[in-house]
Amino acid sequence: MTPSETSSIPALPKDFSSDELTLGVVGLGYVGLPLAVEVARAGIHAIGFDVQERVVDGVQKGESHIQDVPSEAVAELRSSGRLEATTDMSRLGECDVISICVPTPLGKTRDPDISYILEAGRTIAHALRPGQLVVLESTTYPGTTREVLLPLFEARGLEPGRDFYLCFSPERVDPGNEVWQTRNTPKVIGGITPACIEAGTAAYSRFIDEMVPVSSPESAELVKILENTFRAVNIALVNETAQIADRLGVDIWEVIEAAATKPFGFMKFTPGPGLGGHCIPVDPHYLSWKMRTLDFRTRFIELASEINSEMPAFVVQKVREALNRNRKPVNGSKVLVLGVAYKPNIDDVRESPAIDVIRELEKDGAQVEYHDPYVPEVVDQDRRWVGVSLTAERLDAADVVVIVTDHRDFDLEWIFDRARILVDSRNATGKLAQERGEGEPQRWIVKSPSGSA
Repeated sequence: MTPSETSSIPALPKDFSSDELTLGVVGLGYVGLPLAVEVARAGIHAIGFDVQERVVDGVQKGESHIQDVPSEAVAELRSSGRLEATTDMSRLGECDVISICVPTPLGKTRDPDISYILEAGRTIAHALRPGQLVVLESTTYPGTTREVLLPLFEARGLEPGRDFYLCFSPERVDPGNEVWQTRNTPKVIGGITPACIEAGTAAYSRFIDEMVPVSSPESAELVKILENTFRAVNIALVNETAQIADRLGVDIWEVIEAAATKPFGFMKFTPGPGLGGHCIPVDPHYLSWKMRTLDFRTRFIELASEINSEMPAFVVQKVREALNRNRKPVNGSKVLVLGVAYKPNIDDVRESPAIDVIRELEKDGAQVEYHDPYVPEVVDQDRRWVGVSLTAERLDAADVVVIVTDHRDFDLEWIFDRARILVDSRNATGKLAQERGEGEPQRWIVKSPSGSA
């Protein structure tokens, strides 16, 4: 920002960097509750808003419904009076800063569903008063902040950068990450005007260690999508390479580890059963949709999505191969799936490839059970699965055990020893197989008593 631009910024009616603040968080899910807790820890009064009475009641009682947020932390902040939750949206007028952390799923046709953003925006517009700062954190396509939220607020007769402040700051939540959390993860922010950027940076600096201002909300919106598209494309590359290695009879895990010794020009990604979670399988489609409206085809994104979506079927094919070697059909076989969360050590099953693996095996007639220490049951569309306990008897009874998510809670050596046939989509037991001289890791089948095909 040049000196002339800085001098043209109107004086902020509220000093967000030093005044007492009340910060409201709209949406108390995987992003919103951790944010509200971090805000309250910094000594700022945090009010969480949610339409689900169950969620609000839990927070009010000092209970957390998010795995990464301990109930003890919520209880402590509730007792201090720095954190509260409500379904009363009229209280948005009490907030100096309002952060929007609502879901942005894809519709059935893989188009963006911004209905939650629209609903939150209309509610905030109704309560908006001069001097407030509104920050959208929900991942969305470039242009949403300016094209969707701004008109709702301007309709109140308020001017951005003078009467109120509007920014986009993408969430960077990584569930289960014990190192990088809300406070110490650098936070990008872009505003409608320079004054908006200044206000947003000042307010968020109260509870975030490092702020990264960019010139516009569109830049900030694209930052988030680039981050997750980068991961989706590189995961697709290594997933396709895994399929190539399988056909060549080469151990993909050995190839990756050897390539990772190069100290420059290579970043390690590993193959798996497919993409899951609330970001990587979803966010690139927001950009694809936006660019289709501008008559531009996002070829990398579309190809990456196609490759990644094939991986659950690839894992199922490995199960078929392993059973065939032992003269067993999939139809009627007992299959025990280990792990249904989309990544290790969390309880989130959104977009989890494990669901596709289970559905495909059941379609082939397999009798499928699953065990996941973090996920007692799964509800997906028209189906509900209840997890089973992991016992020696259950492992002994399974015709094939499939590791889909490699939780740290799993006793891998015990599982390896008890399973008759083991298909490992994460290479969690690859070293064990090498030590014991069993299986063919390059084919993802790490234990198969009848030997190679």
